[in-house]
Amino acid sequence: MPGLIRRNDIDEVRSRVNIADIVGDYVALRGAGVGSLKGLCPFHDERSPSFHVRPQVGRYHCFGCGEDGDVFTFLQKMDGTTFTEAVERMAARIGFELHYEDGGQANSDHGNRARILGANQAAADYFVAQLASPGAEPGRLFLGERGFDPSAAQRFGIGFAPKSYDALSTHLKTLGYSEAELLAAGLVGQGDRGIYDRFRGRLVWPIRDVTGQTLGFGARRLLDDDQGPKYLNTPETAVYHKSQVLYGLDLAKRDISRGRQVVVVEGYTDVMACHLAGVTTAVATCGTAFGVDHIKVVRRMLGDVENADSRGLGEVVFTFDPDEAGQKAASRAFGEEQRFAAQTFVAVAPDGLDPCDLRLSRGDDAVRRLIRTKKPMFEFMIRRVLGAYDLDTVEGRVSALRASAPVVAGIRDQALNIGYVRNLAGWLGMDPVEVGRAVAAAKGKTPQEPQAPAARRQEEPQQPQQQEDGPSLMRLPTDPATRLERDALMAMLQQPDAVGKDLVQRATQVPYANASLAVVRDGISVSMDAFGTPGWIERIVAEVPAPFATLVRELTVAPIPERPNRDISIYCKAVATDIVERDLLRRKAELLGQSQRTDQAAEPEKYRALQVELVRVEAERRALRTE
Repeated sequence: MPGLIRRNDIDEVRSRVNIADIVGDYVALRGAGVGSLKGLCPFHDERSPSFHVRPQVGRYHCFGCGEDGDVFTFLQKMDGTTFTEAVERMAARIGFELHYEDGGQANSDHGNRARILGANQAAADYFVAQLASPGAEPGRLFLGERGFDPSAAQRFGIGFAPKSYDALSTHLKTLGYSEAELLAAGLVGQGDRGIYDRFRGRLVWPIRDVTGQTLGFGARRLLDDDQGPKYLNTPETAVYHKSQVLYGLDLAKRDISRGRQVVVVEGYTDVMACHLAGVTTAVATCGTAFGVDHIKVVRRMLGDVENADSRGLGEVVFTFDPDEAGQKAASRAFGEEQRFAAQTFVAVAPDGLDPCDLRLSRGDDAVRRLIRTKKPMFEFMIRRVLGAYDLDTVEGRVSALRASAPVVAGIRDQALNIGYVRNLAGWLGMDPVEVGRAVAAAKGKTPQEPQAPAARRQEEPQQPQQQEDGPSLMRLPTDPATRLERDALMAMLQQPDAVGKDLVQRATQVPYANASLAVVRDGISVSMDAFGTPGWIERIVAEVPAPFATLVRELTVAPIPERPNRDISIYCKAVATDIVERDLLRRKAELLGQSQRTDQAAEPEKYRALQVELVRVEAERRALRTE
């Protein structure tokens, strides 16, 4: 057993490794001020970046979930390594020789994860060597028929698993790997007569993580007497989780981050075809549908941030086969579309060809043109719905409107929603006003096929989300109404003297659209007797239900969104005034509506009272503006 790594060596490795390079393998990092980088946190799901990295001090911190540490901590949490493994891995990366207490040596067998990764890499090397063997002729023929030459096979690490029950396991045993380790890696299976090679007589693709480590394999059936599935993947292991890995991400990550685009295809050969054709941002799932965990990985690579400045800057392009499975995949992708801040598109090749067949039949430029001529996801799904109806008949158009209205209603971006109402009216040849009414009626209903999340609007208060740790500032919606309510509460909590007691009281008597923020508003309202005292905030915390205490504290310390060198007190009073004025504007609109519906001759007193109230509300608005 080796001794402990010397403390001086640990400190030396830590100081020499640039933590931004390591974190950058997992997260797209962008500038966040002098000496700081930020990106989407890899430890929790978020729509705005709260994960900060400071290379000069060698540390990271997430303001969203509180995760914090150095490069070794990061590797331990991301890859499940031990501390010793993390230090040794970084030392190997920079070519630094470690020294151990009591003259010990590095343990080459440390850690189950390291052994699995080592076995996988040894297997990958073995498969690559076997591709040149006589028995691999079917594999070479398969690649050649699809337009892949030996250099392409080398670029993607493709190999061949011999048609043998123990060729691979025998080879790996000679390298010192035990049967238990091979089973743990998923390289062999267990039968009545002992272990047997999982992959036999198949073409093999290595599936790697973003750092290039081989996590598992995907193997394609080649031989007629192979009764197994067309594609056979590594089972779930300590390092391979199919719902979290994307084939080709190790090759595509830099261009994904640089170009803010990812292309999601359906197969390994499609990834190869895209990369060889110059679409170097292509990735594919590994034997499973594109799901929530894949979205988290892609968003981190894209730096997929949702805010007013960067929403829609990134692109996620899906390619789908025209068969039933491809259409189901399209529906699933559409159902998850709104998890992205980036724009989503669909690329469908002519004649229903996948990227591999398209490149083979029409060349590299056809693959590049396929991605260039992509269609927005919403347009694709709406047209797909319309395609099921006869639009030459009134009945068909009406039925098509009823089926497609929920899809448009699910578009949460207001500008896009309005645009697609107009487009849908044009495609149907119907009055835009009529289409708009149908879409408005569909809001709040659950779309049928295709399934899409209903857009959450802020006209009516929502029920607070029930989460284990209660509402959080980071999880609030980003629509203008919620932002105004959030900023007003921050101003009142952080700068109560600047806002003033009278204005705080008025601002806590108006309706709030966001139910979680409304709870905080009520907590302030019932604590006004303690306004201005040192214990005011804690009194509010005590008044709100326990799950909302964290939200109060976050609102109390979050940065107020005002530019430096500006008078913060002016901003705070103005934003609190805005929340009151918003309510007065709402009240004015209600009174005008009631006045228009009242017959002045039949109900003169009611009409007069409405006019008096209108004058009072307008006077209050003007007084607020003057203040």
